[in-house]
Amino acid sequence: MYGVVTRNEEEVSWPEFDLGFYEVKDVTGRAAAPIPEAVNMVSCFGDSSAGESSPELVPVDEEGNRATREQPYFDWGYVCPSRDRYREGLLEIVSDAAAVNEDVRLDDVGFPRQGYCHCEVCRDRFAESEHDDWGEWRASVITGFVAEATTRIPGRTYLTLYPDPYPGHLYDRAGLDLPALEPYVDEFVVPLYDMAYSTTYWLEVIASGFASALETPFSVELYAVDVDVDRLIHATEVAEEYGEDVFFGYDASNAQAALRRMRADRNEGVSHGL
Repeated sequence: MYGVVTRNEEEVSWPEFDLGFYEVKDVTGRAAAPIPEAVNMVSCFGDSSAGESSPELVPVDEEGNRATREQPYFDWGYVCPSRDRYREGLLEIVSDAAAVNEDVRLDDVGFPRQGYCHCEVCRDRFAESEHDDWGEWRASVITGFVAEATTRIPGRTYLTLYPDPYPGHLYDRAGLDLPALEPYVDEFVVPLYDMAYSTTYWLEVIASGFASALETPFSVELYAVDVDVDRLIHATEVAEEYGEDVFFGYDASNAQAALRRMRADRNEGVSHGL
């Protein structure tokens, strides 16, 4: 199955795509009304706008470095996953999305990076918890959020994973405990983005790593913006060897062209004997 990830409502209904993901809340904090034709997609703890308007919500590490776009390695700002009022708002967005389409995709779930968060709320919550290990406590925060979110989702739950299948890395980086999360997730989505896909061996390595790491089905999301169509086709052929589905991000026209050519080439290769 082939799908598209888009902010443009009309693109989810293009006939080349079997499935559409529509961003109802993205990492900038931009919000849109959910639509029935797509799996509505919610950026959870990636939210630059919320951090800018309420700086006290931004995660910090032990040295006080804030998880904002101004810091190295951060392309957007984050909100601390321990903040109850923000979580309640997220769950309301999830409920609103699920009321329009029963399937929902949770994006940007987790703490921002290793070392986060050491804000006062997180320190107090850890001290009050039943956990002696900070990493275990972090993971429990994220698993608890996903578990609660899925009670609001009557259909399929999709969850985006940072593209690092190496054992322990997602746990250390974001507090994502894959074995604990898998019972709540119907399909993971792994974005494997490149500006050109001039080589694809790395794509195969990462995708095969997730095939080994997960029991739950996962799909691969490719970047389609200004990518040469032939290279996008080749990347798609690699991705679909490992992923349940292949999705294309943020350039529906280019993805449409790639799928049309793929299907035409496959049809030309079919012969029917008497």
